[in-house]
Amino acid sequence: MLTLLTYPSAFGLFSASPFCVKTALMLQTSGQRWQRSDLLDPRKMPHQKLPVLRTPQRLIPDSDLIRDWLEAQGSDFDHGLSDLQKAQSRALIRLAEEHLYFQIVQDRWANDEVWPILYKTFFTGIPALIRKPVANSIRKNVVKGLGFQGVSRFSDAERQDRLERDLEAISAYLWQSTYLMGETPTSVDMSVAPMLAAMRATPANTPLTQRIKQDKLLSDYIDRMEQAIPLS
Repeated sequence: MLTLLTYPSAFGLFSASPFCVKTALMLQTSGQRWQRSDLLDPRKMPHQKLPVLRTPQRLIPDSDLIRDWLEAQGSDFDHGLSDLQKAQSRALIRLAEEHLYFQIVQDRWANDEVWPILYKTFFTGIPALIRKPVANSIRKNVVKGLGFQGVSRFSDAERQDRLERDLEAISAYLWQSTYLMGETPTSVDMSVAPMLAAMRATPANTPLTQRIKQDKLLSDYIDRMEQAIPLS
């Protein structure tokens, strides 16, 4: 049996990480038998990140590499799509994973309203004596990384404007069909929907969470995906 090494459930989602949710969705539709194993500290994992898929032969890191492995086993996450649709899917996946994702990280880790909730959610397993300094150090590194990536260099208004353009692009597809590429979920839905769900689930009434909650088109899409591919 395959084992998905994932961050634990949080905020009402399969995992706090949309990349772990994406991988679970792929596994759920692959026909492979799999189980979850929760981790909070991925430092001993390849790439020191999650998700990681444990197969009988080896550990496979990274959701894209896991997708490649599942497809090599016979899965087809884009069945019936044209070459143009596959190219559009690739672009939307990158939009979600290389831009929307960092909006989520900014909204959670750099937000003083959200941080106390993250602290209680993610760091309770650390001994009390060192819990606060370890948590604060990790938070400092995450926020520093947002500066290197660039999203934190923009003002709140500038970040919101960039986000709106991305959400408009996603919405343009959803006005045309039930899912982004048609009437059934494909690989792009398994990337985009978890990002939107993570935005909506952040445990505070931030402008980002409210933006998704108040958008019926996007919220209904998140709900459809959760019903189409249920995760335990």
